Amino acid sequence: MEHEPPQHIQVILDNLPAQPGVYIMKDAGGKVIYVGKSVSLRSRVRSYFGAQGGHSARTRRMVGKIADIEFIVTPSEAAALKLENDLIKKHQPRYNILLKDDKWYPYIKVHWADDFPKVDFTRHIERDGSRYFGPYTSAGAVRQTLDVLRRAFPYLTCDREITGNDARACLYYDIGLCSAPCIGAVGRDEYRGTVSHLMRFLQGYSDEVLKDLHDQMMAASDALDFERAAALRDKIKAVERVVRGHVSVARVDVEQDVIAVARDEQAVVVQVFFVRAGKIIGRDYFALDGAEEEEDCSEIVTEFLKRFYAEATSIPAEIILPAPPVEEEAGAIAAWLHERRDELNGRPGKKVTLSVPQRGRKLDLLNMARENATETLALLHAQWDADTHRQEQAIAELQEALGLSNPPNRIECYDISNTQGTAITASRVVFVQGVPLKKEYRRFHIKTVQGPDDYASMREALTRRFKRYADAVRDESSESAASAAAAAPGQPSPDDTWRILPDLLIVDGGKGQLNVAVEVLGAFDLLDRVPVAGLAKQHEDVFLPGRDRPVILPRRSPALYLVQRVRDEAHRFALALHRNQRRKQGIVSQLESVPGIGPARRKALLKAFGSVDAIREASIEALTAVPGINAALAQAIKAAL
Repeated sequence: MEHEPPQHIQVILDNLPAQPGVYIMKDAGGKVIYVGKSVSLRSRVRSYFGAQGGHSARTRRMVGKIADIEFIVTPSEAAALKLENDLIKKHQPRYNILLKDDKWYPYIKVHWADDFPKVDFTRHIERDGSRYFGPYTSAGAVRQTLDVLRRAFPYLTCDREITGNDARACLYYDIGLCSAPCIGAVGRDEYRGTVSHLMRFLQGYSDEVLKDLHDQMMAASDALDFERAAALRDKIKAVERVVRGHVSVARVDVEQDVIAVARDEQAVVVQVFFVRAGKIIGRDYFALDGAEEEEDCSEIVTEFLKRFYAEATSIPAEIILPAPPVEEEAGAIAAWLHERRDELNGRPGKKVTLSVPQRGRKLDLLNMARENATETLALLHAQWDADTHRQEQAIAELQEALGLSNPPNRIECYDISNTQGTAITASRVVFVQGVPLKKEYRRFHIKTVQGPDDYASMREALTRRFKRYADAVRDESSESAASAAAAAPGQPSPDDTWRILPDLLIVDGGKGQLNVAVEVLGAFDLLDRVPVAGLAKQHEDVFLPGRDRPVILPRRSPALYLVQRVRDEAHRFALALHRNQRRKQGIVSQLESVPGIGPARRKALLKAFGSVDAIREASIEALTAVPGINAALAQAIKAAL
């Protein structure tokens, strides 16, 4: 199926040049929604409007919003890649995969152009002769790194003009965190040597730093300068304490970054291990924005390489990946990385190798990084649950966006799951103050619907839910009625969870599901008491009763993350029950496929053993002890299970 573009877009497509360059897609409001690059603008841009089957849902959604296309021709694909990065950084387009808040990552900055370089952290890289190390994911990580290294390599942080003639040093000299060039305690060359060691250490060459310090210590000792030798000895011990945290994984000449991806329906995290001089000297993770729906790992890898290494201050000789970059961009990315590496190192060097290991040590490293990425993703979700401020912000934003009279402190969400109309199930999840309240999750076996009818299934689930509310309220108002209900055989006592109305009811789906929810609420006279919304997964649009246009929550907003999480949890919970139902139906089919086993004998077997697993493990003698099961049937059951 092809997407037929509007006439003015078709004119642009017909006149695109077959040259390298960058294309910029805009929506009806003139906002940049996507920036891409290609070796041939004509073929690449036109491909978006061809057959849609090969595109992800995210891409198809983007194409539907394109109102204008601009392009910039460049001299080469490498130049196009650089321009693409600059434009993405500037516009932060909605449909590009981005590092979350990438422009704010902090770096360690060494003011190397100064005679006596200071060391601090910054969030901006400038061409001022300084050396930068990073990016790190938090300022806390930078400060922690600097606090440890400063004990081994005392450096300046003050704004003094260093003359060597000051009357006294500051407190940092007294506690061993500065070598006090301000009073002439060390000269320019010695101080710069200390900072040079710090930079080599940050680059991963700890063995080289330790050897140099050891040589200096021995030279000082031979010269009978025992005070200096003792100071160098203490510095060596401090460096060795830091080095103990570095894990040796390869030969000493190996430089690698190891990149792994972990994902779920809510987030994508990339973990990077930094291997320098054969040791893992650090690791960091980066959350991606806009990658949740991207099914192709190669696409995620491609976009991460471009975003991350455009800002990185070090590029190794080899980058180990979980999947190759997309084929049409692989060559340009490899060439660009080589050029960036030479630029950062200040000299020509080896080409950058991109490898996807299948076996051996590199695969072990990749698996280690992947495991860490998975753990990081789980931690991020746990942090969301514990972040009260962010949950309050999400609730407040959602209240404002949906025009609710009260904060949606209690949210109920319903989802339907079935396979071709069989084993139809519904789920209800409850979030209170932005956190899942799992003890109040409930499941519904849909009983009245035949065939795949999501609307009818949703109607049954919601009707049963609000009937229980009505029953609970009625029973609550009449003590005698409550007692009678409790005494009636087969009638459970009212469940407290049904007594509480939600501050917001969400149904998974668009206008159709929303209309069903409105119909059910109307039948129970609850339309004025229970706000309701439908969340369409494909576009993340929020539909409200009586409004033709959906509410579009801001892409990076806590409110959107909250409703996505509520919806995804309902889907997960429904799917778990649905799979269990299918498994049980499969078991029933297995039993009833045995000649001579009908509903009565199946019921007798399950009553005697409690489960199919127990039937499977039972002996022939135990099976024949069940009424109606003879030796021949017992043998047939064992063979079938």
